[in-house]
Amino acid sequence: MDIGLPKDLSVKLIFDLLAFTSVMVLIVLGLGVIASMMGIFNFAHGEFVLLGAYTLFLFEDNGLPSWLGILAAPIVVALAGLVLERLVIRRFYAAPIIAMLGTFAIGLVIREVVRGLLGGHYKSISEPIPGMFSVGGLDFSIWRTVIIVTTLIVILGSWLLLSRTKLGLQVRGALENPSLARACGISTTRLYALTFAFGSALAGLAGALIVPLYQLSADIGTRFLVQAFLSVMLGGVGTFEGPVLGATAVGVMASGLPWVVLPVLADPLVFVIALAIVKFRPQGFITQGRT
Repeated sequence: MDIGLPKDLSVKLIFDLLAFTSVMVLIVLGLGVIASMMGIFNFAHGEFVLLGAYTLFLFEDNGLPSWLGILAAPIVVALAGLVLERLVIRRFYAAPIIAMLGTFAIGLVIREVVRGLLGGHYKSISEPIPGMFSVGGLDFSIWRTVIIVTTLIVILGSWLLLSRTKLGLQVRGALENPSLARACGISTTRLYALTFAFGSALAGLAGALIVPLYQLSADIGTRFLVQAFLSVMLGGVGTFEGPVLGATAVGVMASGLPWVVLPVLADPLVFVIALAIVKFRPQGFITQGRT
């Protein structure tokens, strides 16, 4: 990438772009799996990112090791997602619009509760593994490297789970044809619960990974939610690869455009480009229809 920047700034741009895109992939992968499997967009997904970030904050604030907070975040948020699926989503499978409105309402409640717990203030969280390392005379952030590597591991693990295990075969079968899957004795209800918990866990992990790079506020998940929806629209639902590809496209644009245009124009430009692509390819980059 050559946009007239010095070499060190160009490398920093690419590295920051990779770190931000990695977090977007985690968020969108969870949202896309839920949308593909259940036909429902979880409007509380941004708040699940917030819960993951807040979990890490609680561990640090109470003097506990940050790495424990990183491990706890996806577990806590997976449990929250499981409760949401059982109490709200499960009751409205036949009415997905009502289910989405329910997740929107619950997301508002979660956001305002956390806002109250934070006292309306912004909280800074230190990087669990601070510092830099040098390669070829260039300095790189250790924590951003951890984010990138963790995302690659999660993507590989998720792909292996869906393509190499019996559970993954059942998930893909229910995704392609829910009625046939039920006729074959597969409990789609159980799969839906596991899928929702898994998607929620990815959002929680993303929140814990990204919050040291930002200040924690009750609205931290909002910007990621909007970009995640754009990513799913771009990538298409029904496949594993679609959301990942969409998240990569949006992540690259969202983190790269502020370097080449005025920052105030960057976010609107991401929307314009994404909507233009959706206009000409409404099914997304990769799609697989539900039947």
